[in-house]
Amino acid sequence: MSYLERVLENLKKNNPNEPEFHQAATEILTTLAPVVEKHPEYEEAALLERFVEPERVIIFRVPWVDDKGNVRVNKGYRVQFNSAIGPYKGGLRFHPSVNLSIIKFLGLEQILKNSLTGLPIGGGKGGSDFDPKGKSDREIMTFCQSFMTELYRHIGADTDVPAGDIGVGAREIGYLFGQYKRIRNEHVGVLTGRGLSYGGSLVRTEATGYGLIYIMQEAMKARGDSFKGKTVIISGSGNVAIYACEKAQSLGAKVVAMYDSDGYIYDPSGIRLDVIKQIKEIKRGRISEYADKVKGSKYTAGCKGMWSVPCDVALPCATQNEIDGQSAALLVKNGVKYVAEGANMPSTLDAIEVFQKSGIVFLPAKAANAGGVATSALEMAQSSGRLFWSFEEVDKKLKDVMVNIYHNIDDAAREYGREGDYSAGANIAGFVKVATAMMAHGIV
Repeated sequence: MSYLERVLENLKKNNPNEPEFHQAATEILTTLAPVVEKHPEYEEAALLERFVEPERVIIFRVPWVDDKGNVRVNKGYRVQFNSAIGPYKGGLRFHPSVNLSIIKFLGLEQILKNSLTGLPIGGGKGGSDFDPKGKSDREIMTFCQSFMTELYRHIGADTDVPAGDIGVGAREIGYLFGQYKRIRNEHVGVLTGRGLSYGGSLVRTEATGYGLIYIMQEAMKARGDSFKGKTVIISGSGNVAIYACEKAQSLGAKVVAMYDSDGYIYDPSGIRLDVIKQIKEIKRGRISEYADKVKGSKYTAGCKGMWSVPCDVALPCATQNEIDGQSAALLVKNGVKYVAEGANMPSTLDAIEVFQKSGIVFLPAKAANAGGVATSALEMAQSSGRLFWSFEEVDKKLKDVMVNIYHNIDDAAREYGREGDYSAGANIAGFVKVATAMMAHGIV
């Protein structure tokens, strides 16, 4: 049994009933064989065993009182996975599906994603099984304050800097930051995604969606192609999906389908983004309302059918494992040429295999959706220097980061004999930097 196989087997044995964590670890470790062969010292230092084991896992209860006076209790998590290249950095997710397996998979992916940005940030992730949907602002504020009353002890501007994720937007970040400031009596960059009036950065809202398009644009450019005239489908209808749609449309693409957790809309004339923003950003409504407002569009209950819509470009931007092998095969059959992951691990291992065997361009999440955390790191830099950069400055830095990520993963794939395999390229390029730092720090 090889070193990599042994590490993976022990990981599954020592972390039972954590399928998402197993999936992420399998996808990463199985691509690192050429790196490990080149560096036998990694096995001697048990580097991979340390790489897949979080430095710290914090689990805590979050009691709060709802609007009816009932005491409610949720579970909170923060996994501080790896700080070899910088303070822990990664979002907070508030969603009923949150459990330790999901937080650990997200944290493991975050290590490599953050490394790929080229910025000095380590990997972490956190959240709660609390569901903000249907809650009043007062209930959400009460929950966030209780959550931060425990979390504040474990984070700091140079220790661990959380951000938003699913279920944690500007409103939640504001309540979390307010409680941190109240307890610690200090105004520091301990959270990113903050409002512009209290230390936030321009472009942060758009960053993940814009970054997704920038890296795909660079991959297309390398092939003498562009977004102009391309038909695009995008899963999700949150920040990532909305701003990926905005940027793709600005480059001449026609986005024809989007979805939320209830179902998808198809608009052959091209999605009207102003209507989507009105429904999702202002009203916090359901995407089914689009069909009532836009003539010629169609709403279909259930999400999986969207992958049957013919397209040139598919951008999964909703949640993990939304594209399985069957959906991937359908996309390929219907002519997809490019797939880039805006969500975290939206494609199953079977789906990735289908994409790679078909020869399409597949850009994995840890590279393709790194724009959000890259801009968070730029927000941290502005906070540290008490600076405020213009939209154009931040946008240019974001684009530069995404272009560099594409070339770094392309170069790594070529160097290790996996040309065109950007999953392997992203894992290798991200891992090598972290591994070098871990070796330099000794056995810690």
